[in-house]
Amino acid sequence: MLYAAVAARSFRRYATYRIATASGVFTNTVFGFIIAYTYIALWTERPHLGGYDLPQALTYAWTGQALLAATGLLMGGGMDDLQERIRSGDIAVDLHRPADLQLWWLAADLGRAAFQLIGRGLLPMAVGTLVFPSALPASAATWLLFLLSVALGVVVGFALRYLVALTSFWLLDGAGVSMVAGLLCMFCSGMVLPLNVFPGAFGEVVRLLPWSSMLQVPADVLLGVHDGAGVAGALAFQAGWAAVLLAAGRLLQSVATRKVVVQGG
Repeated sequence: MLYAAVAARSFRRYATYRIATASGVFTNTVFGFIIAYTYIALWTERPHLGGYDLPQALTYAWTGQALLAATGLLMGGGMDDLQERIRSGDIAVDLHRPADLQLWWLAADLGRAAFQLIGRGLLPMAVGTLVFPSALPASAATWLLFLLSVALGVVVGFALRYLVALTSFWLLDGAGVSMVAGLLCMFCSGMVLPLNVFPGAFGEVVRLLPWSSMLQVPADVLLGVHDGAGVAGALAFQAGWAAVLLAAGRLLQSVATRKVVVQGG
């Protein structure tokens, strides 16, 4: 109940920033148009690039805009608050709460992601699919599997950002690490280009990295690239990375909190 309440309060917190949400919807829509026209030019020259036809490629582009804030494809999100609390020393208050630190921030991030998906994700994708050809599925089961895949992608995104935030225990100012992590996430998640377009060993490796769980895998589930056992394998891939990264976060948290020093305490 405690963590459900944290998630609900996080959802309401982000819902209060209405002007910021409207600005985000506008920005996502504009960038969606830019990326969509770029994809049209690219797929006109190279039809079926990466195994996608043009409507699938455009649907991929708008799916990226819909998940941009929800899965934290630019990093940041609520983890900026955690980094600031570590830098200022307020993290000592969090550690004295009768709650698990990692689960607390995971619950808060799930609430944030739920609002960002509804508040900033649905409208840009609706606009994109109305203006451009799309390959959205008609099956309700596919949509449910897509939402499950998005939820797993959100957890993977949180786990990665939590690891980055914990580096502030040693660096104090984690802005540099966050910037590098954001650039890495944009490329390796498939935000710049679908990972399927990269050939050879490089393409194979980048598709096995955890960042692909945040956009490439959910988009492929939505587009019906996987079927039957393939969908189960894709979801298991995401769940596996989520478990590994959450365990790594818990281990790093245990190491980090041993060195917390509070002035006057």
